[in-house]
Amino acid sequence: MTQAKRSHTTEHGWSAQARQAEQLRREAEAGRAVLTVASHSTDANECRELLEMLGLEPSLARSR
Repeated sequence: MTQAKRSHTTEHGWSAQARQAEQLRREAEAGRAVLTVASHSTDANECRELLEMLGLEPSLARSR
């Protein structure tokens, strides 16, 4: 049985691009989550506590 040979550079290039795309997607999703929490919070203290519980940073909302 023969296996298809892959270019090491191409594989790493694709992998790096996929990781970068996934990172951007996660940042966008986190930014939307921050905005959602902020819009549903009754005050700044509640918003801060909820974001802390979720492990989200308020600055993520700016990446949108």
